[in-house]
Amino acid sequence: MSAAKLRFDGRVAVVTGAGAGLGREYALLLASRGAKVVVNDLGGSHVGEGASTRAADVVVEEIRKMGGEAVADYNSVIDGAKVIATAIQAFGRVDILINNAGILRDRSIIKTSEQDWNLVHDVHLKGSFKCTQAAFEHMKKQNFGRIIMTSSNSGIYGNFGQANYSAAKMGLVGLANTVAIEGAKNNIYCNVIIPTAASRMTEGILPDMLFNELKPSLIAPVVVYLCHESCEDNGSYIESAAGWATKVHTVRGKGAVLRPALEEPVTLEYVQNVWSKVTDMSEATHLNAIAEASGSLLEVLENLKSNDKDAVEDSFSFGNRELILYALGIGATTTNSKDMRFLYENDADFSALPTFFVLPGLMMTMSSSLVANALPQGGVDLSNILHGEQYLEIMDDLPTSGKLLTRGKVFDVMDKGSGAVVVTSCDSYDENGRLLVKNQSSIFAVGAGRFGGKKNPIAGVVPLAVAPSRTPDSSVQYRTSEDQAALYRLSGDLNPLHIDPSFALMAGFKTPILHGLCSLGYSMRAVLSQYADNNTALFKAIKVRFSGPVLPGQTLKIDMWREGKRVHFRTLIVETGKEVISGAYVDLKEVKAKL
Repeated sequence: MSAAKLRFDGRVAVVTGAGAGLGREYALLLASRGAKVVVNDLGGSHVGEGASTRAADVVVEEIRKMGGEAVADYNSVIDGAKVIATAIQAFGRVDILINNAGILRDRSIIKTSEQDWNLVHDVHLKGSFKCTQAAFEHMKKQNFGRIIMTSSNSGIYGNFGQANYSAAKMGLVGLANTVAIEGAKNNIYCNVIIPTAASRMTEGILPDMLFNELKPSLIAPVVVYLCHESCEDNGSYIESAAGWATKVHTVRGKGAVLRPALEEPVTLEYVQNVWSKVTDMSEATHLNAIAEASGSLLEVLENLKSNDKDAVEDSFSFGNRELILYALGIGATTTNSKDMRFLYENDADFSALPTFFVLPGLMMTMSSSLVANALPQGGVDLSNILHGEQYLEIMDDLPTSGKLLTRGKVFDVMDKGSGAVVVTSCDSYDENGRLLVKNQSSIFAVGAGRFGGKKNPIAGVVPLAVAPSRTPDSSVQYRTSEDQAALYRLSGDLNPLHIDPSFALMAGFKTPILHGLCSLGYSMRAVLSQYADNNTALFKAIKVRFSGPVLPGQTLKIDMWREGKRVHFRTLIVETGKEVISGAYVDLKEVKAKL
C-alpha cells in the first residue's frame, strides 16, 4: 500500500532565484503539489550582472500550463520586503520561503576586491536575511512557517578561490541556527540545504561526468519535504546530491583542562603538554544548543573548584556484548530460563547485571596511578596487590549500552603493618551527566605498611555488616568452571594472577586464583535469584570483604539471611569449608522472596 501523496494545498511559497536550476525545480515541484508560488528572479547573470524579467516569466508560464498558480517577482533579494509583499498582494499570505538566490565572484583571496566581497554577501547572506525578516512577521501571526537557507560545501569545508562565497555560505548556517531558535515556539522551522547541483553557476567548474549526474531535480524533493508541515526537523543541515542526502552537524571533542586547579594560571607549556587531548576527536559529541556548550564549560569550572588535584577521570564504553560476556563470566547460563535476560540482547527483559558496574571504577583504580601515588613508598607490584573490600551502589536506572565518565580519587589510606590499605572512591556518570553508580574499593598492598600511618578508617568508608547468628534462611550452590578465571578476565580485569601459573607462584599461590569480583558476581546472582526474582531493577547496593582465595573449578556456597530489605550473606568453598566472602550484604529496593 503506497503512502498518501504529500500536498501543499492552501500554502504559499516564495522561491528566490527560481528562474533556473535548483530554484526552478523547487518552484515546479511545489506547484505540482498544490502550492501557490512566487517565482522570484532578478534575471541577471551568474556573476550578478544585468537584469531581465524573462527567467521568472518562463517558470511562471510552465507552472500555469500544468494547472498551477504562480506569479513572478523581479526584485533583488536585498529588497526582501518587496519580494514578500508580492506574495501578500497576490495570495494574502506566505507559508514557505526558500532562500536560493545566489551569484559567484570567484577570486583568490589576494585578488578579491571589495566589490567582489560585497556583491556576494549582499545576495547570499543579506538577501536571505532581508527576505526571512520580512516573511517572519507574517509566519508568526499565522503560527506556521517553513524557511530554507542554502549553504554550500564551500561554506562547510572551504574552497580555493571562494573566500567571499564560503564566508557568506557559512554565515547562512549561523543565521539559520538563530532563526530556528526564534521561530520554534511559533511553529516556524528553519533548515539548511547544502546542495551540489549542476547549474549556471557550476557549469564549466565541475567535470562533465559529474555535472551531468548532479541534476537539480534529484535535490528538489529533499528541500520540498523540509517545507512540508509533516517534517519536524528544525535547525538541521542537510547535504544532498545525485539522489543522495545526509544530515551534517558539527561536533566538539572532549577537550582537556588547561590548568591543574582553579587558582592556577594557564601556561604555554601546559597547553603544549595537553595539546593532543585538546585536538583528540575520538570522543567527540554533538551539542544541540549554546546552553549545552556553556553548561559543559561550567562543569569544568566546578570540577576545578571542588575536586582534588589528585582526582583522575576515565571513560568506559559498553554494549550488549560486554554485558553478556560479564554474565557468562559470573556463571549465568542458558539452562536457567531466568538468566536469558542477561544473555540475549533481544530478550524482552534484557538488562545488565548490577555488579557489572564495578568495572569502571576497578579499571580506573588499577590502570591509573591512584594507589601508587597514595603510598609513601610510591609504586607497587601487581603481584603484591589484593582486592580487600568492595562497595557498589546503584544511583539511577542502568542502561544496556553507553559511555560512562568515571571520576576517581583516593578516599583514605591506612597502615596495617604487613601492608597498606588504600580506599578509592569512584563515581560514574552517563553522557548526560547523570550519576549512575558509586564504587568504593579497598586495595591491600602487601609489604607497603609500617610507614607510621593511622590504622582505622575515616568516616565515609562504608562498613561491613554482621550476619544474624541463626541458621541461614536460604543457601545456593554454584560450581565454577576450571576456565572460570580465563573467561571472567575478558571483562577487563587482566591481572596475570588469575591466569599465569608463574605469576601466581610469585604471589604465593600454587595455581592462578579466581577473581574476587567473580565470586562477588556469583554471590549477587544468588541473592537476586532468591530474593528479587532475578529482577535487577530491585537491586540497590552490595558490600563485601574478600577473605580467602577461590580456585577455578571449586564450588561456591552462598548462605543468606534476610533482614527487611537487607540480605546478609557469606560465601564459602564447599570442598574446603573455607569462607571467601564475609561481612557481606545486598540492599534491595523491594524483596520478592521465593516461596
